[in-house]
Amino acid sequence: MPTRILPAVGDADAVRSITTLLSQLPDAEPVAPVVDSTQLVDTLARLAAESVDELPEVVVVHERIGPVPALELIREVALRFPAVGVILVTSDPGPGLFQAAMDYGARGLVALPLSYEELASRVQAVAQWSVGVRRHLGSGEDVFTGVGGTVVTVGGAKGGVGATLTAVQLALAAQASGRPTALVDMDLQAGDIASYLDVQFRRSVVDLAAINDISPRVLADAVFRHGTGLALLLAPGEGERGEEVTDRAARQIVSALRSRYEVVVIDCGAQLGGAGAAAVEMADAALLVTTPDVVSVRGAKRAVRMWDRLQIRKAEETTVVVNRHTRGTEIQPALIQKITGTPVAATTVPANFKELQGAVDAGRVHELDSKSTVKQALWALAGELRLVKAPEGEGHRKGGGRFRGDRGSVSFRRRRDGGG
Repeated sequence: MPTRILPAVGDADAVRSITTLLSQLPDAEPVAPVVDSTQLVDTLARLAAESVDELPEVVVVHERIGPVPALELIREVALRFPAVGVILVTSDPGPGLFQAAMDYGARGLVALPLSYEELASRVQAVAQWSVGVRRHLGSGEDVFTGVGGTVVTVGGAKGGVGATLTAVQLALAAQASGRPTALVDMDLQAGDIASYLDVQFRRSVVDLAAINDISPRVLADAVFRHGTGLALLLAPGEGERGEEVTDRAARQIVSALRSRYEVVVIDCGAQLGGAGAAAVEMADAALLVTTPDVVSVRGAKRAVRMWDRLQIRKAEETTVVVNRHTRGTEIQPALIQKITGTPVAATTVPANFKELQGAVDAGRVHELDSKSTVKQALWALAGELRLVKAPEGEGHRKGGGRFRGDRGSVSFRRRRDGGG
């Protein structure tokens, strides 16, 4: 059986030299190269969703791949797709880099300029390792495909549009449906999740920032277990400490959470720093919350364009959520979709702050009345995003049943008008 090899190379000259040499290897089947880290992860995720057998045995990562640094990319591939062997191609094959590459999950290292003998030997060894792993784990139906938990980020077009409330309610809906869920406050300087859920805490996301290998025990020590069952990883009480959470640390934290929880909801706030950008880039779904007014919609458009320029996320891969929607407003979801160039969630959230004020002021939004039209809309949004688990026997029925532990909560149907 030929060995499928996926090159991940951003430099045009390097693409030609690597693909030419790979095509000369015996029993090798190079596939079309990917040009950046985002395309690599997306390609592997798409193949893994079909079957682990569709994944290439070997991925060759060039040292100048971007925008995610090569070693960070290797770590993410190793964590999410453990049956894929990764080879790093580098011009600095010293013992320091070799050790670092192995620590990050690479299965081999090849020096530039490429040597046919060295590349052939390394590809053969890594391919044999990959085949052995798949054989040991069993058939594709029983193999962990590496996709891991679902990660959803929630950002705001500007401050005050309801991003934190949205993140909290999405996480509560997922947890109540029976899916182990983590809620992360990545609004590092002004995070309010602890206030919304009446939590006093000692540890925060900062405690994981300097740890190179986040084990399940280390992660459990940093997480606060809320009475609702949610696992909370909170922003630091001292906002200035947020700078300690680098984009590299954020990637490690998100990867660790993804491997432990079925759903990970991340509140990124309205100001996107390096850590938040890394989370948005890694997310399976990125939400941008806006209200139907000129200032907020302009902010959403500005954010979408910035994410695209920085290669964080494409517009078509970002979903805008319209909060405080009314039938009479001049700016309707269809217009927002046209302005921002993004998909807009079918579920809109109605403007009814009176329902929320008591729960928000008391810091008890998890006790929001299930009759609240705002809560119903947000939990319906969780259903639209497939963050909830349908009750047994209702998986193929339109609409769902009630969430466990939440009497009278909304069914999973989509709501287009945002009404009560």
